[in-house]
Amino acid sequence: MSEESKIEDLIREYLLDEGILREKVKDPKIDFGFQFVFPGGKTWIKINKIMFVIKPKNKDLIIITIGTQISDPHINALNSLNNNKKMQFFMELRKFFLLKDVYFRISIDQYRYEISDQVFLKKDGSISKNVFFNSIRKVFNSAAYSNIILEEYCSEKIKPEDFTKAKEFTSGTDFSLYS
Repeated sequence: MSEESKIEDLIREYLLDEGILREKVKDPKIDFGFQFVFPGGKTWIKINKIMFVIKPKNKDLIIITIGTQISDPHINALNSLNNNKKMQFFMELRKFFLLKDVYFRISIDQYRYEISDQVFLKKDGSISKNVFFNSIRKVFNSAAYSNIILEEYCSEKIKPEDFTKAKEFTSGTDFSLYS
């Protein structure tokens, strides 16, 4: 069994053990990838987020990532803020992501951002379950906190009924971003 298939099997096993695996991701730029939901199961957190783990080709690491598309009511609220508060929101996100030591991509004009973490594999091509899930929590918690920051900025401009007409936050990522 090759090292690539060993790490793929190990990651699949970890995701299956926790009941959060959703589907395999296929892309020519990666050795393998999986879509999963986190935290999964019945927890105090009401919304599971769609996340991804991928192993880029010819790299000895995995990437755990989550993408967020800001909802229409929040976009409208951000655009209605005075005194350049919209840019201040995105700058605060940047600072927070830097403090949390996560990788990020922000598209201000598309109101979208992606947060990721990279974990290097051990010399034998493996990763411990603890290291893997610590990385998942780091990315998830960064996304959750970014939503809190967004809510703080938009709190005076958004009414609960704005959400009955809008789609929920979508989560995802475009694997073509990885080279």
